[in-house]
Amino acid sequence: MRWIGKIFGRGLVAALLAAGAMPASANQTWDFRVFLDQKEIGTHRFDLVERDGGRELTSEARMAVKLLFVTAYTYDHHDVEHWNGDCVTKLSSTTDDNGEKHRVDVQRRDGETVVQTLEGTQRLSECVLTFAYWNPAMLQQTELLNSQDGEWVKVKITDAGVDAIDVRGVKTPARRYELRSEKLSIDLWYSEKQEWLALESRTKRGQKLIYKLK
Repeated sequence: MRWIGKIFGRGLVAALLAAGAMPASANQTWDFRVFLDQKEIGTHRFDLVERDGGRELTSEARMAVKLLFVTAYTYDHHDVEHWNGDCVTKLSSTTDDNGEKHRVDVQRRDGETVVQTLEGTQRLSECVLTFAYWNPAMLQQTELLNSQDGEWVKVKITDAGVDAIDVRGVKTPARRYELRSEKLSIDLWYSEKQEWLALESRTKRGQKLIYKLK
């Protein structure tokens, strides 16, 4: 995800921006505390609901990094995505990345996905997935749409094997996946039922950006 661009490095979390074994009718929430190394800097919440025969995903992120009691960086992101199966049919997002504004609008129509940003318009295939960590179908993709800035990103996602992580104070069996691109290095953890549990990435300064479920 490109989201902590200016201070952490281009592309890092916007790709952080929201099936497989997941029941299509399940309403779910992923509510994360976000840490930079050991310091808590904000929250990122994902709400998935069944609506009008499809699914609607709302993503809200708010972060602030303070240095010596001065706010050095702020990030606010709001994203609403409509899904039919494992394909985005509509998306609207706004982002304030420390003063840098982004807006993305996506519509699937006439056999293609039209992505409009402040910089222009691009046309992609009929079935497009975002960096939808909540959706295990994402793990099979080689290209993903960045919901913050509309960039179409080539990715390589690798199954890194069985692991165990702390989830809400409980040691939990998990499977780790490595997502890599030209600008991104993200590790993801899923339960045995393919439920998203955690995320970790490295900033350009070598710090860890960590998502922990509340």
